[in-house]
This record gives sequence, structure tokens and C-alpha cells, in this order.
Amino acid sequence: MFESLGDRLGGVFDRLRGRGALTEADVRGAMREVRIALLEADVALPVARDFVDKITEAAVGQQVLRSVTPGQQVVKIVNDALVEMLGGDSAELEIGVTPPAVVMLVGLQGSGKTTTTAKLARLLRKQGKKVMMASLDVNRPAAQEQLTVLGTQAEVATLPIVEGQQPVEIARRALQSAKLQGYDVVMLDTAGRLHVDQALMAEMQAVADIARPNEILLVVDSLTGQDAVNVARNFSDQVPLTGVILTRMDGDARGGAALSMRAVTGKPIKFAGVGEKLDAIEPFHPKRVAGRILGMGDVVSLVEKAAEAIQADDAEKMAARLAKGQFDMNDLRNQLAQMRRMGGIGALAGMIPGMKKAQAAMASSNVDERVLLRMDAMIGSMTPKERAKPELLNAKRKIRVAKGSGTTVQDVNKLLKMHQEMSTAMKRIKKMGGIKGLAAMLGKGGPGGGMGGIGNALGGPAMGDFMAKAGGGLPGLGGGDAPKLPPGFENLLKKK
Repeated sequence: MFESLGDRLGGVFDRLRGRGALTEADVRGAMREVRIALLEADVALPVARDFVDKITEAAVGQQVLRSVTPGQQVVKIVNDALVEMLGGDSAELEIGVTPPAVVMLVGLQGSGKTTTTAKLARLLRKQGKKVMMASLDVNRPAAQEQLTVLGTQAEVATLPIVEGQQPVEIARRALQSAKLQGYDVVMLDTAGRLHVDQALMAEMQAVADIARPNEILLVVDSLTGQDAVNVARNFSDQVPLTGVILTRMDGDARGGAALSMRAVTGKPIKFAGVGEKLDAIEPFHPKRVAGRILGMGDVVSLVEKAAEAIQADDAEKMAARLAKGQFDMNDLRNQLAQMRRMGGIGALAGMIPGMKKAQAAMASSNVDERVLLRMDAMIGSMTPKERAKPELLNAKRKIRVAKGSGTTVQDVNKLLKMHQEMSTAMKRIKKMGGIKGLAAMLGKGGPGGGMGGIGNALGGPAMGDFMAKAGGGLPGLGGGDAPKLPPGFENLLKKK
């Protein structure tokens, strides 16, 4: 979502970093560009103006202009202001201690309330809560049936449908059922309209009077842009909101709604929908989002995604095999599956500090995200013996694998070459002292340390140069101009 804004801000800050000293005119010129970038990203005008004024006031101080690294200081000021604009610390759901807690979702029709209700209910169930959902939408055809279907998929109970009941009666029945059956949380999916009207507000207020919700969360579609801010303002004026959920944060919107929402409503953004699946919702962390926008990465989210994607038993087996220097096609297939579960190559690169330039290199090299699926198809077309011993693949067998996977013999050869390089790298890891040895090398600076040193050790000078330049100037991670992918990797990832 924030790719365009991040690129614009990255260009501004790269020019600031490239100067040894900064004048007040330099800073004010950069801030003008920042303001234009925010407005083009659909950030509300008053929010953009306050943001830039606050940064300018802090950045033109003598302490910044006379510092050793004024460009970096300005970036830090922008980062801190961005975190503050997004809400500061992350905000959790206020469930309370007396069950059942009531969470009420409101918003316009089409914003994704029903799906978000199921996503949030599933998330709470995974946290050990006993959850029940109830649809109060009697206007939209099949809205109640939709929530029932989603409840089955999410393994969350739903209130049985009684024909003819109105929203207030449904809310009252949901609370009674939750108390009798010992539920911890009741999720109320309210009706929406195509626009804000008095009937909608009156209905929500009547339900709130009966349910006395712990949370009233406004669900807003990020793709609606500046209009999402107007919707949020209208709801905030009429209903005592406690937080906001932004849906379709994985889309290609310009991101202004997310940046403006906290300033307009005064309420924290608590969750973000990042896909269509029921597990595609995550807590909103202002510091992490600011890091992604400014190209600083999001290592914490990367680790969390890895923890969800990697099964403990599989990780232990893999560690034992790597300790022996073993790495066959089955191991490679497991690694590809984990990468897909974590969002693919692009998503992972966006979370690694300093990899913004690497993403640009991947884009310019026509990297195709579907390459992971093609690799998996090729490995799936091999026999168990061939996966365990890739050296068995002669010319005839390669033709069979290519036909079975819908690829070419050249693709199969590239996959085998990649496996060979990775297998060699795993053996080098063993010689370097395993993961601890890699960690020690990462902490060193200079040509033999950091990401460049690891790249040299694993893939030779070409990979070392790529990883060093991808480090983006972070301490211990190398630095330099935008990197170019090593030829072997570039050819492997090229689109058809």
C-alpha cells in the first residue's frame, strides 16, 4: 500500500544523506517535497500540514544541522513524527474481565465488516477465547447466512438465525445466549449503508444502548482513499468509537487513509486486514508501519510470520540435517512452502532492513513471484528417489519433469543449479560454525563482515556484493548503491 509514498520519501532522504552538511534551506526544500508526497498519497490536508510543520520545526534546529550525520537525524525525526501520526504505541482490544465482552463492528456497506468479524473472531479463538458471532444485518440479502458460513470456516459459533427479528432483538438474544453458554466474547456484525444516514446511526445507537459494548470498532476500506477519512469523521461524531480496523491494507491504495485516520478520529487503528483469507488480519503496529514506509524494514513482523509459518518439528529436523551438511530437493521444497506462507519474495524483502534497494533491483530484473509455484511444480514432478538424490536426473528424466510441471528443461536445469548452490552454501555454514558463526560474522564490519561477508561465504563474490549493497548503509550490514542481482539468481527469477 505505501510503496509509492515510501519511494517518494526514500528519494528525498537519499538526497539529504548524500550531503555532508545541511542548511536550513536544504531542510525546508526537502520538507516541501515531503508535503507534496503526503498530499499525493491522499493524506488529509490539515494532517499533512501539521505533520510537515512539526518536522520542520525540529529539523532546522542547530543540534540537527551541526550534527555529524544531519541527513540521518532528519530521517529519525520524520520516523518519530510518522509513528506519532499513526498512533504511537499499538492498541489492544479492551475485552475486560467480566464475560461476555461485547465487540461491535460498524461501518459502511462493502467495507468488509462481515469478513472482518469472522477474522477477528478467529484470532480471538486462537488466543483461547470462547467466541460467538451474531449478524444484525437484516437489510442486505443473505448477510446473516454469510456470517454463518464464515463461522463454520473459522470454527467459531454463530447465533442461530430467527426470521423477522430486528437488530435490537438479535443483540438482546445474543447476549442472553452468551451468558447462558459461557462465552467470553460476543461479536456483533451490524448493518451498513451505501452512505452515512440518520437511520443507520439511530440503529447503531439503539444496539449500543442494549449491548453496552466494550469495543465499538469502525471498519474502513483503505481503498476508498480520502472519502474514508470523511466516513470516519461522521461515525466518530455520532458513535462513541474505541478504535478503527483498516481493511485491504494489502491493496495498491496510496495509504493516505491510514495516515490520516488517527488524527481525524482521535482513535487508534487496532487491526489491519491484509488479505482475503480468514487468517489475513494482524494487529496494527505504528512503529512497524513507519519502518516499512521509510525503508527501515520490519524485522519483528518478519520473525512473527516465520514463527507462524515454520512448524517446530520441521525446524528441528531441518536443523539436524543442516548440521550434517545435508540439503536435498525435499528440504528445498519445504523452504519454498515456508516462503509462500510468509507472503512470498516481495513481502519478505519489504520487511528486511535495507532491502528497499534490493526490491527495486528485483523489480528492474523482472522478478516473477510465481517462480516459487513453478519451482514447487518441478519438484513435485520428480520421483521420491530423484528428490532425495537430484544427481539421478539425467537428460531423459529432466524432459519428463519439465513436461509434468509445464516448464522447460532449461527451467529444470536452473532449479538444479540453484539447489546445488544452496547445498554448497549449507556445507559452508557447517564449516563456519553453524548459525552462531553466521551471527558472529553479521556483527562484524568491513569487507569480510556484515551481509557482504555472509554473501561471500555462501555464494561467492557476486552474492557478497549483492548482499553488501542491499544492506543500505545500516550498521554492520554493508552499504552502497542500488544492488544488482547475481546473474544466476537474476536468470532464475526472470519472467517468462
